[in-house]
Amino acid sequence: MSQRLAVTYPNPESLHTAAASRLLIEIGDRIASQHRADIVLTGGTDGNAVLRHIASNPLNEAVDWGCVHLWWGDERFVPADHDDRNAKQAREAWFGTLVAQGLLPESHIHEMPADQRSEHEIAVAGDSENIRLLDAAAATYQEEIIRELGASPHFDVAMFGVGPDGHFASLFPDHPQVCIDDADVLVTGVSDSPKMPPLRISLTVPLINSSRKVWVLASSSRKAEAVHNALSSVNNPHVPSSFANGSTETLWLLDDEANSDTGL
Repeated sequence: MSQRLAVTYPNPESLHTAAASRLLIEIGDRIASQHRADIVLTGGTDGNAVLRHIASNPLNEAVDWGCVHLWWGDERFVPADHDDRNAKQAREAWFGTLVAQGLLPESHIHEMPADQRSEHEIAVAGDSENIRLLDAAAATYQEEIIRELGASPHFDVAMFGVGPDGHFASLFPDHPQVCIDDADVLVTGVSDSPKMPPLRISLTVPLINSSRKVWVLASSSRKAEAVHNALSSVNNPHVPSSFANGSTETLWLLDDEANSDTGL
């Protein structure tokens, strides 16, 4: 386990700008040392804001994107063209332009599986059918991770937002998925998310924490209690983001309001 560090910025804008620059520099460093960088992206307000800042950052043009692979920490199990898809939002906010310019190969974009059903099929499906499809989708993504990264995979940087309830990825308070500790289970389905939409896919804690660096982003006062609870406990199922811990670095990137309750 690495020591958890918190870095605080005066407002969301400076937080998102700094996180974008930090990620671009980290990607450049990884490419220089190992000729490949595997990065886990996150959605949500903070995650998408960081991606928009990457798109406008001058360092964006200095990266050899042909050496970069993009992954997701979680995804909404909805059709591929659904506006709730984290991957769709990320493509529109940032990397779609890199693909269009021929700088980032489409094969390096590792989206989680989408729901292939029609609207009617989704509407009439029962719990058992949804769980079966989620399990299959999680297994498919796990196979892709192992195929790309080997039997003991790890990412270079895994970025996550944190919700007001303390969740990260799609690991929610007191849900069984957050307590998965089997290193062979890398990806899990979530059929009862308390946050819409209810069907999701998520990386598990063992895979997340095998990442070299884990960064957690939070801004605004509505996240302050969650940040305080996460940073004042470790591996607390009531506060899933307290499980976040990279192998060499665990970094919480906050604005003043999100950090207002921690005393850090």
